[in-house]
Amino acid sequence: MATAKKRAFELRGADGGPLRGDVRAAGGGSGAPAVVICHGFKGFKDWGFFPHLADRIAKAGITAISFNFSGSGVGEDGETFSEPERFAKNTYTRELKDLESVTAALAAGALVDGLAVPTKVGLFGHSRGAAAALIHASENDSMCSLVTWAAIGSVGRWSRENVERWRAEGKLDIVNSRTGDVLPLLTDTLDDIEQNRERLDLRKAASRLRIKWTIIHADDDVDVSVADAEKLYDATRKEDTELLVIPGGGHTLGAKHPWIGMTPQLSVAMDATVNRFTNDLF
Repeated sequence: MATAKKRAFELRGADGGPLRGDVRAAGGGSGAPAVVICHGFKGFKDWGFFPHLADRIAKAGITAISFNFSGSGVGEDGETFSEPERFAKNTYTRELKDLESVTAALAAGALVDGLAVPTKVGLFGHSRGAAAALIHASENDSMCSLVTWAAIGSVGRWSRENVERWRAEGKLDIVNSRTGDVLPLLTDTLDDIEQNRERLDLRKAASRLRIKWTIIHADDDVDVSVADAEKLYDATRKEDTELLVIPGGGHTLGAKHPWIGMTPQLSVAMDATVNRFTNDLF
């Protein structure tokens, strides 16, 4: 099995600051397909399972591109939420713009020196990152395959009471349970949802999709209910879509950060993911 080589890249993010990412390729990536990986809310490209998933994809002969959304809050060290001011103003459409920048640079052969233009491109997204991947795939005919884990079914994730308090106070404090960091989220997110309601309708995006899509969700996910996966699946063309519900594992399929090792649920999900991309991109 080939060894995946990792190289860093940096683009201009949607907020004008740096958008940092990595390319993993087994060999030089010449004449190979590629998959772009999108992390979720409070996630980052080096969280838990993401590096291991990227390695699996790369070792299957598919170039794997992972990156931190410009509003992730994670700084140059790739681990610390040292950019809270960027997190505070993050929005769904900014994440879409970041993803567009990555896929455009990939298509132009401009991510890292020597990386060939991919033959085909697929998308992977976890949780909120799945929303960006789904919308981007529904808007861009150049995308050829999609896999999501624990995908949210709608962008409005907060109760009316929380939204009213958020508006009144001008911010919502988001606690990182792993580090204890408190990251204020300004009302830019709420404004973005209101101003782009049609574009951010995930069920409509699912109904527009015309590529193969594997939806993977744990049946005991308390952060994003499996009902979200079922609603997305119901909106799709069934001949193109697979819904895989995995017993147990929760929102991250048992993965922790720092990484403590593979779980049975992760193993099933990674196998299904690599199989989807291999079948669609070669």
